[in-house]
Amino acid sequence: MELKRVVVTGLGAITPLGNTLAETWEGLINGRSGAGPVTQFDSSKFKTTFACEVKGFEPLLIMDRKEARKCDRYVLFALSAAKDAVADAGFDLEKEDLDRIGVIFASGIGGIKTFEEEVMGYNEERGPRFNPFFIPKMIADIASGQISMLYGFRGPNFATVSACASSTNAISDAFNYIRLGKANAIVTGGAEAAISIAGVGGFNAMNALSTRNDSPQTASRPFSASRDGFVLGEGAACLVLEELEHAKARGASIYCEVVGTGMSADAHHLTASHPEGRGARLVMLNALEDAGMKPEDIDYINVHGTSTPVGDISEVKAIKDVFGQHAYNLNISSTKSMTGHLLGAAGALEAIACILAVRDNIVPPTINHEDGDEDPEIDYKLNFTFNKAQKREINAALSNTFGFGGHNASVIVRKL
Repeated sequence: MELKRVVVTGLGAITPLGNTLAETWEGLINGRSGAGPVTQFDSSKFKTTFACEVKGFEPLLIMDRKEARKCDRYVLFALSAAKDAVADAGFDLEKEDLDRIGVIFASGIGGIKTFEEEVMGYNEERGPRFNPFFIPKMIADIASGQISMLYGFRGPNFATVSACASSTNAISDAFNYIRLGKANAIVTGGAEAAISIAGVGGFNAMNALSTRNDSPQTASRPFSASRDGFVLGEGAACLVLEELEHAKARGASIYCEVVGTGMSADAHHLTASHPEGRGARLVMLNALEDAGMKPEDIDYINVHGTSTPVGDISEVKAIKDVFGQHAYNLNISSTKSMTGHLLGAAGALEAIACILAVRDNIVPPTINHEDGDEDPEIDYKLNFTFNKAQKREINAALSNTFGFGGHNASVIVRKL
């Protein structure tokens, strides 16, 4: 069976750097941090009092008040990004076979804010009075369902949940469904809204979050010796993947081609990556094999790079192992230094960063690194694109995402 070729024809995003794709990309290229004090609840008693929040989001711009009340914040983000991506793709839905357009949309946690509000509002004396929309607002698959209902897309429809690798797994599934001929196009990506009492409190209990409360905007500092944990982010990112000939036939504008994905497991620890990067090494090799590419074909890696003590080191080891001497020719960057960690939405957002890097031949930076803040276990001969974007020819880029539970996923995009 001859596999179909898959391209990207639409993009959308709502992130801590902006409520549109253009604002987000401008923020990434200019090295702007989206971090600041938490505004969604009183965090003064928490070890971490800051996060990368979406600012000025108005859900009534995408739906009426009655419908918005039926949606968790993460679903509203998903719908916002999906509306932008579908509009960007330029479908004439009256001419499309909607049975052949699907939605595969991820969330690592789902509606944690809804869950928190409903459970904290329970009163034993009053008895259980839960919102009838509690369950459908909360579940992790409902964003995918809401997007399909919005447009009438009746193709493959489900959610992927693999912690921080969730939306890269969604992209991988979408890619495979299309190249196997099971769909003409799939709306894919991820959304997350976990900046809440439970979200911050839970990650604090694990000592996973930075506690640099005196300087939120410099707290996410991947590959620096003083890194002390990730910065929690929120938002959504959406891609429209489409079969190449279908896109050509309708005259679609094409960003790039998706050429390969990889998956692996660390099989090591609940939350920590394998110290030698065993799973990270395997997932990149699997993606390269799937794409039919050599390590030397990659120009840029958007790394998982969460600013955690163990994770950053293990990913560097894996890159050096996979790419050998070519590792020193690569540009490497962690856009989480600016957006924070969007958990289940991170992979889709970072795939978009790769796509736009390929389009514009520019690498977004890893911000917040200072001279003298070098970790002896990290090889600084590698080009981490510290503090300033770099122009270069980018024909192919790879995005890595690794999730709690040892879930690893990578995707490769290249110029068409």
